[in-house]
Amino acid sequence: MKKLFVLLLTIILSVSAYSQETATEKKATKATTQKLAKSKAKEKAKAKADATKEKATAAKEKTEVAKEKVSKATAAKEKAAKAKSKATTAKEKTEVVKEKATKAKEKATTAKEKTEIVKEKATKAKEKATTAKEKTEVVKEKATKAKEKATATKPAKKLKETTEKAPKIADKITGEYNGKKVYTGPRGGKYYINSNGNKTYIQE
Repeated sequence: MKKLFVLLLTIILSVSAYSQETATEKKATKATTQKLAKSKAKEKAKAKADATKEKATAAKEKTEVAKEKVSKATAAKEKAAKAKSKATTAKEKTEVVKEKATKAKEKATTAKEKTEIVKEKATKAKEKATTAKEKTEVVKEKATKAKEKATATKPAKKLKETTEKAPKIADKITGEYNGKKVYTGPRGGKYYINSNGNKTYIQE
């Protein structure tokens, strides 16, 4: 009986030990399964996070590229505006220069016209002077001829050459004879100085 009791007790202990081992194994298996599931979930979450991060990085890069393009477009626009402004300023300066040149040309033309008028007046004045001179020459020639005629009709004057020298203080000039000055002496005698420096009296 004692042996049977011991045998039963051994069987009970064996079954209990086996049950405990089975429970422990199940627990271990469950823990491993849970650990693997958690690991997979963690990896999946990490992969998802990495994908999201990559997408965000790509989106950021695209945004940067877009911003850079916009910046370049803005710079190009500003450059074009500056170039246009410079062109406008240059055009305005050219217009001012052209206007000044036109005014200068007009002034030059006016000055030229005035010069032409002055020249024309001078030419007319010169022509008038020439005409007046010619008239004076004609009058002079007529006067000379009249004088010659009058001299020809008058009886020739008698001349008396002397050795008397010209006085230091000249007598009064009262006329002209054959291109020489005629002096009247203190006694009323008329004479001229000949080539010898002597007096030649003119007798009427």
